[in-house]
Amino acid sequence: MNGRIVSFVNQKGGVGKTTTAVSVAAALGRRGQKVLLIDLDPQANATSAAGVAPNGHRGTYDALLEEVSAADCIVPLAEERFDILPASAALAGAEVELVPVMARERRLENAIGHLREQYDWLFIDCPPSLGLLTINALTASDSVIIPVQCEYMALEGLSRLMETLDLVRRNLNPGLGILGVVLTMFDPRTRLAQQVVDEVRTHFPQTFITVIPRAVRLSEAPSHGQSIFRYDPAGRAAAAYDALAAELLERTGVAV
Repeated sequence: MNGRIVSFVNQKGGVGKTTTAVSVAAALGRRGQKVLLIDLDPQANATSAAGVAPNGHRGTYDALLEEVSAADCIVPLAEERFDILPASAALAGAEVELVPVMARERRLENAIGHLREQYDWLFIDCPPSLGLLTINALTASDSVIIPVQCEYMALEGLSRLMETLDLVRRNLNPGLGILGVVLTMFDPRTRLAQQVVDEVRTHFPQTFITVIPRAVRLSEAPSHGQSIFRYDPAGRAAAAYDALAAELLERTGVAV
């Protein structure tokens, strides 16, 4: 087994990045894939959305600062069918603490590289910024998935993200690819939402066919510490994320 490392990245907040990372991890787990979700966001939203207390475990901060092996920080989630490397508020200090460290951009790569042998997928939920933590994620990753909200100015900031990806390719990780763009929070009642879909597809041909709908149940699920597949398994959001997972497997040539 040699798992793929994929970062979910967008420096714009509120685009459904964490929801997508958690939901795709849960969907793939239900399809028999072995998935590790790595929470690299100091807000620890992926950690709490998965039902794990953000400050109750050692996690990505400890692994980055090499205080403990990443493998010893993993929390298995039997009901969700994926594992998580949790985050805590201490991660906010990691940006500063890593500044004087040698090869600081590769700390995450060094911390999680050996875990490829244990998982089919290693998903990294990045913070909504292009700081040192995100650079660490991009350096460690094979590819990225970019969630984009179906709302006005959706493409704003994407050009800057593309520049950052190019910079990482030139200096740190030449093989970094774009696995796809995911359109989230789609409201079919508005003409603008469809215009955004068309515009994103025009600029980014690697956009996934599956579009994630705006759904109340989807926004409620994290507050219950559950993925959408546990909170509302028969809903349209769960169906959409399952379709996205199937499309991801097909796109990467993984037979299930």
